[in-house]
Amino acid sequence: MKRTILSALTVLVASAAIAPVASAVEPANFNIQAARLDALDRRTKNSVHKLRLDHLNNQTKAIEDIQAARLDALDARTKAIDNIQEARLDALDARTKNSVHKLRLEHLNNQTKAVEDIQAARLEALDARTKAVDNIQEARLDALDARTKSIR
Repeated sequence: MKRTILSALTVLVASAAIAPVASAVEPANFNIQAARLDALDRRTKNSVHKLRLDHLNNQTKAIEDIQAARLDALDARTKAIDNIQEARLDALDARTKNSVHKLRLEHLNNQTKAVEDIQAARLEALDARTKAVDNIQEARLDALDARTKSIR
């Protein structure tokens, strides 16, 4: 691309340098060479202008492509961050559920242990009463036996 621009500029400079010399050598009524040079100048200017436009268009397209790639990378990073945050929330929910489940189990275990302790205490109290009743009945029987023996 640079080579084409340089070639076009060289032709432009050469034609500008040769034009006065050619005009001086040619007769005034011989304008074919001047017309050719004007046409060549126009084509060269148009060619250089087209090259510049193509170069600018290519640069613009490259910039747009780079920006699109950057936006895609940013979107991918954002999506990755969203996925990580979602996974963290899921893990936190799972831990919370596990934690709540553990707390419920501990509560139920504590209640079961409390009920077992109460039942054990009731059984001990019942055993103590039964033993007291047995002792009382045995004492009554002993007293009755003693009275019966004394009556005989």
